[in-house]
Amino acid sequence: MADIQRKSPVQFPEVPIQTEIRDHWKVALAYDDEGSGPYLVDLSHKVRLDLQSANLADFRPYDIPVPETPGQCALENGVLINRMNRTQAAIWQLTGIPGPMPEDPAYTDVSEATVFLALFGPNAFFITEKLSALDFLDPGKSAPFLLQGPFSHVPCQIVTLEKNADGNGGIIFTCSRGYGHAMVHAIMEAGQEFGIRPAGENRFNHWLGTLAG
Repeated sequence: MADIQRKSPVQFPEVPIQTEIRDHWKVALAYDDEGSGPYLVDLSHKVRLDLQSANLADFRPYDIPVPETPGQCALENGVLINRMNRTQAAIWQLTGIPGPMPEDPAYTDVSEATVFLALFGPNAFFITEKLSALDFLDPGKSAPFLLQGPFSHVPCQIVTLEKNADGNGGIIFTCSRGYGHAMVHAIMEAGQEFGIRPAGENRFNHWLGTLAG
């Protein structure tokens, strides 16, 4: 039997200079010329779970309490939990080796049904302003926080991980897998004037480390 091969819905024209195979995904770790930002990183290989229950307070995915209010997020030990509404939360594994899939039927693995991207670095929010009317710099909210709505006309779940008034910072977001190619094209086109470049997972991990540090 041939080995399982998982393919990201995202394809950059640039070829990565460093890759590794992880759980049957070919993961791009670094590109030759990633520039100085802003960056677009494909995270589609990372585990994403959907949790649905009328009693979300009873669940502690990866031993993390689900936030009480829709729009709130909890980031602990490389796991991000986003409260979506009264009965639903999203769980995104950002770093490290994912834990085992919870056995409770309230959880659904949606990793291969969606695309997962990070857009961050200098001028990142000037790019988002061209693609969405959502307020990723809402002064009334502390990062990380979740917004749900259109990004480049596509329904998305979007988390502001870092926000700065000078336009620096960034978001991570998911949408249906079928929009992957069009989404990347729209973001790269919108970010061309700001020098946007594709980057590898190493660049994302460094950014995430600065937020935690």
